[in-house]
Amino acid sequence: MTLYTSTVVTPRRPSRVWAKFGENTAYALGLPIILLVIWGVWSSISPAPFFPSPLVIAEAFIETWVGPAFFADVLPSLGRLAIGIVLAVGLGIAAGIVIGLVQWLRELLEPVFEFFRAVPPPVLIPIVAVLVGANDLMKVVVIVAGAIWPVLLNTIEGVRATDSVMTETARSFAVTSGERLRYLVLPSASPRIMTGVRQCLSIALILMVISEMFFSSSGLGYRIVYFQRNYLIAEMWSGIVLLGLIGVLLAVIFGFVERRVLRWYHGIKEVERA
Repeated sequence: MTLYTSTVVTPRRPSRVWAKFGENTAYALGLPIILLVIWGVWSSISPAPFFPSPLVIAEAFIETWVGPAFFADVLPSLGRLAIGIVLAVGLGIAAGIVIGLVQWLRELLEPVFEFFRAVPPPVLIPIVAVLVGANDLMKVVVIVAGAIWPVLLNTIEGVRATDSVMTETARSFAVTSGERLRYLVLPSASPRIMTGVRQCLSIALILMVISEMFFSSSGLGYRIVYFQRNYLIAEMWSGIVLLGLIGVLLAVIFGFVERRVLRWYHGIKEVERA
């Protein structure tokens, strides 16, 4: 008896990686390009001193920030911003886990949290300057004082929302507190924690600029106010553009980290949508 075998060749589908990359790029850059074109046409038709054309702003951007100002103003601001974000996220997560796990501590601190969360952080700048001095530490403290709240409160709520059935199951199997924290509480609270971190980034960027507008002789906030007071309009707009680019960079970094940390969460959501 002769056996005949055949191999079925399935044609490989063309990869859509580049196509998807092109679509994402078009969606990301389409509207900004359209707005820039409208701005350029409008500024050429009816020029206004306080709204220069995008080309003038681009020239001022290169002349202002590509050079010594990048090392004297931009890098120190980014350093203070990074330190403030790291401290706010670290302290917020650590304190949020402890407060979320201890019920009496959470009930005790809740009125205090509601009070301090309602106080605008820029109001604290003169007080912090008196306490620690008008230096870089003051700027970092202001960033942490305002950016910690989204992380702290979201962490507390995420820890509180841990499934009670899974918690009791872990206790019945004699799972240690450390293992329960690592494999149950943190994964359960991680979506809310990342939501708090996203809010923390935008608040930290705002407070970085505001803290540099007071008691400062360098930094992005100081330079923008300096340009505004001296009617250097194109340079002022170039500083605003630079802040926007820093915000976009923070969003890209956060998106990359979030996809790695919440890979399991996004996988569950995709299965649910399927």
